[in-house]
Amino acid sequence: MRIAIAQMCSGIDPAANAKALRAHIEEAAAQGAEILFTPEMTGLIDRNRNRAAGNIHIERDDPVLKEACDAAAQVNIHVALGSLAIRPDAGEYGEDDKWVNRSFLIDPTGQIAARYDKIHLFDVDLDTGETWRESAAYAGGQQAVLAPLAGPATKATLGLSVCYDLRFPALYSALTNAGADILSIPAAFTVPTGAAHWEILLRARAIEAGVFVVAAAQSGTHEDGRATYGHSMVVDPWGEVLLDMGTDTGTATCDIDLEAVARVRSRIPAISNRREFASPKVSFDDSI
Repeated sequence: MRIAIAQMCSGIDPAANAKALRAHIEEAAAQGAEILFTPEMTGLIDRNRNRAAGNIHIERDDPVLKEACDAAAQVNIHVALGSLAIRPDAGEYGEDDKWVNRSFLIDPTGQIAARYDKIHLFDVDLDTGETWRESAAYAGGQQAVLAPLAGPATKATLGLSVCYDLRFPALYSALTNAGADILSIPAAFTVPTGAAHWEILLRARAIEAGVFVVAAAQSGTHEDGRATYGHSMVVDPWGEVLLDMGTDTGTATCDIDLEAVARVRSRIPAISNRREFASPKVSFDDSI
């Protein structure tokens, strides 16, 4: 199965990002890919939330999503749209003032085949004085999502996730227990955390379940001033890195052998060996 990755440096103008996305979709199809994976926040990266608010729409009105669906149908390709900032429909989350970080799978007819809202939100107070509160603007998803992929000669099951989800292996255990053989992990990792943890965590997610990991990333210095790490990757079920795009933006393809999933799992049957267990029992010895 030939897959493609778009490594992007999305900015504050959704129209410009949509134009770049269409070019990636057309290039991926021209290179024979069955599916293109794009990064987290493909349509908009803007940490100025007041400015961003005017560019965030309900799903049916989102111009970047519409461009992706139109382009996918035009060139007959799946698009795993890493994520967009979306306004939920009224009452969908009970928090009408918050957005969701939503990933989409678009089929080759341009229809939305699956959608997933990022579950884990990044909230932290750093000793440098910096504070990040993703939950101040976004509502967290509540449902893990699998999506079937059917190509001309191959079939696969895609497990959806987004960026910070990468640090929570229980989500990927749920996805692989339910049949995922490819994990999509689009991201916009910062440079320091990317250098420290990105490859290690991606390889761990692949190794622990014998699964392909496809991680499309944002890269470079963005219009809003933030910098992202890049290094979009494809990792095979044995943990080998098949593709590392470095820091340049562009479209790259990679051929994956889906039969490798069964071969690796026959050698290390981690999924079938998983067991349920009770929470830890804490015991204190008063004599010490």
